[in-house]
Amino acid sequence: MRLLSLALLVLTLATQYPLWWGKGGWLRVQDLQAQVQQETDNNQALMARNNALQAEVQDLKTGISAVEERARGELNMIREGEYFVQILPRTPGGQ
Repeated sequence: MRLLSLALLVLTLATQYPLWWGKGGWLRVQDLQAQVQQETDNNQALMARNNALQAEVQDLKTGISAVEERARGELNMIREGEYFVQILPRTPGGQ
């Protein structure tokens, strides 16, 4: 009877091993689910970025104000008759 119980325990452990630690086991499934969630979040962030860039491209193609804003902000361009004034921030302890 004791030998039968031991044999059943060994068989149970032998069948449980692949379920938990095997190639398609529960632990592997949980790791893959976490990776899928991470990639889904990453894809959503990239889609939002792509949509913003696409809207910016569309705005640059159709409107002159977007081109002017970009030239002023990135290239420090000014219109004829305008003056460019740059205000430097105060440094702590400096006068």
